[in-house]
Amino acid sequence: MATSDVEAPLLGAAGAAPAAPAHSGNGTAHGSCAHLHHHHHEHDDAHSHGSSDEHVHYSHRLPWLRAFVLGATDGLVSVAALMLGVGGGSESLTTLRLAGIAAWIAGALSMAVGEYISVASQRDTEMADVEKERQQQAKGPAARARELAELAEIYVGRGLTPELARQVAEQLTEKDVIRAHARDELGIDLDEMANPLQAACVSALAFTAGALIPLLGGAFVTDARIRLAVVAVSATLGLLAFGLAGSIMGGAKPLIGSIRVLVGGCLAMGITFGVGHVLGASPDAL
Repeated sequence: MATSDVEAPLLGAAGAAPAAPAHSGNGTAHGSCAHLHHHHHEHDDAHSHGSSDEHVHYSHRLPWLRAFVLGATDGLVSVAALMLGVGGGSESLTTLRLAGIAAWIAGALSMAVGEYISVASQRDTEMADVEKERQQQAKGPAARARELAELAEIYVGRGLTPELARQVAEQLTEKDVIRAHARDELGIDLDEMANPLQAACVSALAFTAGALIPLLGGAFVTDARIRLAVVAVSATLGLLAFGLAGSIMGGAKPLIGSIRVLVGGCLAMGITFGVGHVLGASPDAL
């Protein structure tokens, strides 16, 4: 069979991005760290062909930036809601500042720790799977033949004929048997494994970016009512901006995306303010 007869199905079957295993944890920076360079390579390849038909899917657009927007929205809503809740029950500027700063620091650290643990656990699991694959390959010719047959079956499931699937599996494993099995059998790209420390830092920075909007907006206003209004307005504008950015990057309708984020954020802030106001008016209830 000519080389060109193998290359086309190879790109369609073996080269297709496998479905990644599901992992628990916060998704803010995790997926972004794991696939950032891969998506940039795809984008560069599309431009290098110079064809107007080439395009990049919305799911491939700057995943780290979309995750950053989600983390920033989390920080904005968390801190703004707490500040409004405290402000609804107390007119003390010092108390409001303390609550906002505490919410910012605690939230950012919580996001960082949670993301680090999640990504590190995923990485450990992936490395254990890769090591198990290495052990299988080291057991001898019979074990390697079974692994090759498993890989060929994967390509048959993607639409290749058994004969062509066997050829594809053999060619890929000749180059790097562990990498081929990791990518197509385990769904692991050895070049794009997530970095736990990087994921933790991105999560903390994203939360901080959102948290500083209401914090800086209301921390220096002396009048209590104006202070709450500034916090609410700054948070609302921030929610609109984040919702718009997320919608554009995700390919959704900007208006619908912005309204969805705005309604959710305002609902959280409104409920927290109401609880703070009720408890502040009846301190004996505490």
